Amino acid sequence: MFWRMVRGALFRQRGKMLMVAFTIALGASLATAMLNVMFDVGDKVNQELKTYGANINVMPRGASLLDDLYGVSEGAGVQDKYLSEAELGRIKTIFWAFNIVDFSPYLFTRVGLDAAPAGPAGQIRLVGTWFNRHLELPTGETLNTGMRPLKSWWDVEGSWIADDDAGAVMAGREAARRYGLAVGDTVGFRVIDGDQNVGHFTVKGIFHAGGDEDEYFYAPLNAVQELAGKPGLVSRVEVSALTTPDNELSRRAAQDPTSLSIKDWETWYCTAYVSAICYQIDEVLTGSVSKPIRQVAESEGAILEKTQLLMLLITILSLAGSALGISNLVTADVMDRSAEIGLLKAVGAWDGPVSRLILTEVLITGIAGGALGYFAGLGFARVIGETVFSSAIAIKPVVIPLVTALVFLVTMAGSIPSIRLLLSLRPAEVLHGR
Repeated sequence: MFWRMVRGALFRQRGKMLMVAFTIALGASLATAMLNVMFDVGDKVNQELKTYGANINVMPRGASLLDDLYGVSEGAGVQDKYLSEAELGRIKTIFWAFNIVDFSPYLFTRVGLDAAPAGPAGQIRLVGTWFNRHLELPTGETLNTGMRPLKSWWDVEGSWIADDDAGAVMAGREAARRYGLAVGDTVGFRVIDGDQNVGHFTVKGIFHAGGDEDEYFYAPLNAVQELAGKPGLVSRVEVSALTTPDNELSRRAAQDPTSLSIKDWETWYCTAYVSAICYQIDEVLTGSVSKPIRQVAESEGAILEKTQLLMLLITILSLAGSALGISNLVTADVMDRSAEIGLLKAVGAWDGPVSRLILTEVLITGIAGGALGYFAGLGFARVIGETVFSSAIAIKPVVIPLVTALVFLVTMAGSIPSIRLLLSLRPAEVLHGR
């Protein structure tokens, strides 16, 4: 009898029930889309931010100590320290190897233009680097990495140079302006320290980076190593890695990993915190000290947290709107059926069974609307992924129970005003038209 009444009510009130289902479907679709995007947005945002440079700086231990104590990272009367170029492939063998997007080594050399006056006024910085280096990794994998993908936002006049262009150089815009250089010009560099070696290069590109790099010249690493007499050595390495935003555990570990308990240490080591990745890089590179570039790392965390908060707020507001819509529709349905409800009470129906009747109708409608909204939400998530991140949003199974619970809570919350109205109905008043 109960289910016959439910079925009859659903068919008689199908217009209102369709509106309730549509309202629930709208809220469920937005919740599904936002939750899927929120759970997948971390990697997407990190991938987007990786196009703006490195977030880890790897230096030789001696140079790092001088930089920390005196702000000196090169020269100034002390012997410079170096890392081994041959070991750099090990960076892609750490626990979080797949989170290492790009890395590029740099060898800094003080040179003067061959035609420029000697002395400090004529000193400039020539930097050797990988531009787009193909690596055979110790794991048997291959990798293309270097400065070109790491500095993809640079505005380049002319062209990028290749790693095998030993006689080519790229000039910063300010350096080119100061020395009157244009694309195609030949420039001679003499090494100021050491044997005063001279090398001649052709300017293949002039770049604008918007920072100190505009004062530098960049050439293939092997050419600068040969010119400077430092084969197989690099001054530092920039690493771009996908990281998890810092929390209290990662900050404690960054200060002193040995202070962590075994459980905390394992949690930290097996989470892609920037401090954990730095620690693991130091484990594989001899004499290295890895440090996060704080401005970049903290910005990534802040942007990710704000993006996720925005998604959560949109989800909450959409569900709140659905709850209000359900409340209005179900309350109107109860008012329209007040005579029916009054008659049920007059023939002996208690408030409990009558309330269950209304709630069952709304829940059945909510299940139908929620299922429709879930699949519509997957479509919305795909559109968001393709439009904003140019890649698909991964479907997260955990979203299914979350959306189910949220649809149930929203349906129940939206039904509360109508149930209160139902409980307040008096059969005698309703049946007499009052």
